Amino acid sequence: MRADEVMTRDPMTISPGASVAEAVRAMLDARVSGLPVVDEAGRLVGVITEGDLLVRAELGTEKKRAKWLEFLFGPGRSAEDYVQAHGRRVEEVMTRTPITVAPTTGLDEVVETMIDQRVKRLPVVEGESLVGVVSRADVLRALSGVFAEAPAAPVEIGDAELVAEVKAALAGHGWAPSTSLDIRAVAGEVELWGSILDERQREAIRVAVENVPGVKAIVDHMVWVEPFSGTVVSAPGDRGT
Repeated sequence: MRADEVMTRDPMTISPGASVAEAVRAMLDARVSGLPVVDEAGRLVGVITEGDLLVRAELGTEKKRAKWLEFLFGPGRSAEDYVQAHGRRVEEVMTRTPITVAPTTGLDEVVETMIDQRVKRLPVVEGESLVGVVSRADVLRALSGVFAEAPAAPVEIGDAELVAEVKAALAGHGWAPSTSLDIRAVAGEVELWGSILDERQREAIRVAVENVPGVKAIVDHMVWVEPFSGTVVSAPGDRGT
């Protein structure tokens, strides 16, 4: 998927000359965490988000820097903090260099950017013009659409072929043991035997196997061998038997 396939088109925007109070009301009314700031020509000039409005003199949350820091770094940083806390117009408190994506940006890159930059929404820009916004909610809607698709018909394959499919599903994953895992199948029920070195591998292996078409059930007999002490821990279903 691409950004333009999941983004919200014609998103709510605000002008740089609007008041901070207008921005706050708009964000609360629309239940969004941020707004693109667009000039009269439709160009994106910034974004205003919840984070830009947390440090405000009205709330008593204004930053208080030690005098020696101002002496060390000069007056610029303190002046910038003052504007952030006291600015009355959007253009005075907005983030001026927002992170953006193109309409053709892959959804994987969009999500990676959201996680790495810790942002909830990304303006989608073509040239200098805002064409949409892709938010975490948009990504969830795309995921919901995938889940809503008609489920595939049950797959019936032979046990030998099923074992081969399971092995293929695990191949190439660094966390999957390649030599210590024994996979068997009986009438679509997959049995997992062998050893793992980290208990977290167990769930990853089970999830990978669950996603193989034709798997009807999983029986876990894998033992966890703690690499430092040599302690052996049986699979949850095998403990006490």
